[in-house]
Amino acid sequence: MTGKFTEAELEEAIIDLFRQENYAYVNGESIHRHYEDILLTDDLRAYLSDRYQSAGLSDAEMKKIINKLTLINSTPLYLGSRDAFRLVNEGFDLARDDITKVALHIDYINFDEPEKNIFKVVNQYSVQGEHLRRPDMLVFINVIPVAIFEFKTAIEEDTTVFDAWEQITVRYCRDIPKLMKYCFVSVISKDIQKYYESCAEQGSKPEQIEESKRAMSKMRKILGHPDRLHKLAKDIIEHYEALCAEKPDVVQKAMIVCSDRQIAFDLMKEILSIREAWGIPRKAENEAVLSSEQLDKLLPLPKINLVATQG
Repeated sequence: MTGKFTEAELEEAIIDLFRQENYAYVNGESIHRHYEDILLTDDLRAYLSDRYQSAGLSDAEMKKIINKLTLINSTPLYLGSRDAFRLVNEGFDLARDDITKVALHIDYINFDEPEKNIFKVVNQYSVQGEHLRRPDMLVFINVIPVAIFEFKTAIEEDTTVFDAWEQITVRYCRDIPKLMKYCFVSVISKDIQKYYESCAEQGSKPEQIEESKRAMSKMRKILGHPDRLHKLAKDIIEHYEALCAEKPDVVQKAMIVCSDRQIAFDLMKEILSIREAWGIPRKAENEAVLSSEQLDKLLPLPKINLVATQG
């Protein structure tokens, strides 16, 4: 350690934590690939060959499975990310080349036996899009870069946590959407207060820490701006109701994760301002179809509620 908690040392410390959880560490520059290629297709082939060994996948079927994931549109990014998320979470039914065989359900991640997946943490992974970009770190499960990390430290006078947020949500989304459509989780920091304390212990100046805190406050103002929350609320309602209409026989649930409790509360108020009925406690979506005996066993609950975690 240098006496200062640098970005490189923060990255190294986090990689070490992943190693302790049995993630394999790989330097992205050591992977033989074109910068335009996003997915680790060798890992996917290895996973599929092991998972579906008894099914005897043909080369053509293997290619179909890989193409199903790689050919998801990157623009508009929201739709591409939504489609990628659904495919990774729900899988799909593969029509077999041999028409005498029944369709085979394919899952890109083994949720039932997590140890059967291939977990990797990768840094220095360059991606060519509108511009060449190189995120600080990515987490791959099998073939898929499901999480992106961007590290900034308070000891760099002109670099803040807000810069990390802007790097991911603005520059990366603009320049490399073909990567970002798979990154379902974005990480820029964890436990801000402890991070600041560590920076102070390592020699960061008080004014540098305060500057970083001001940047975090600025980011909260952007994330929690009423106009932005109103648009987000409309978008959430639109897509939730579209999904319900698309699959009327399936009870749909959704979880919205916010950066802090105030933003979560304000977003819920925006949603309720558009769908006031969602805040009225009810025992069922349609109480009229239930008997009095059935209703007596149920507790009335609103359609949307706020759950706060500790910390």
